[in-house]
Amino acid sequence: MAKAKYQPPKQGVAGQIIDALLVLIAVFVALYVPLVFNLAGASTRTILPAGVTQETAADGTVTFTGATWENLGQNATMQKQWEALGYDVNSAAALITQWFDYSFNWSMLLLTAVVIIGYFGFLLVFSDKEYKEVIAEKFDR
Repeated sequence: MAKAKYQPPKQGVAGQIIDALLVLIAVFVALYVPLVFNLAGASTRTILPAGVTQETAADGTVTFTGATWENLGQNATMQKQWEALGYDVNSAAALITQWFDYSFNWSMLLLTAVVIIGYFGFLLVFSDKEYKEVIAEKFDR
């Protein structure tokens, strides 16, 4: 007796839209949650050049005493561009002195690897029947 040809289940338009929305939500959550809870350990730190001090007023305003375009490492062209964007030496110093800390967190990498491998294993185990049917259809004649 010949085996019935495998017919994959049909999915309607509504199901496809729901699937696409769920994938978009999952991507958003995967990218946004580590930022909200600082799970990646990402941070910035201020590195002030020699002769520059940072002072924070009671209202939260930050000023950089002793900051000049030269000691911030900016040439005349850079200064012109900063000013074209509406920055003065003090407001530009707040951006120029912020450095991103690229420290690496091994435990988060291992957790990510475990989640990805676990999800792959989940897919293999629960899709085993469908995989066997497709392979049998293609190769068992």
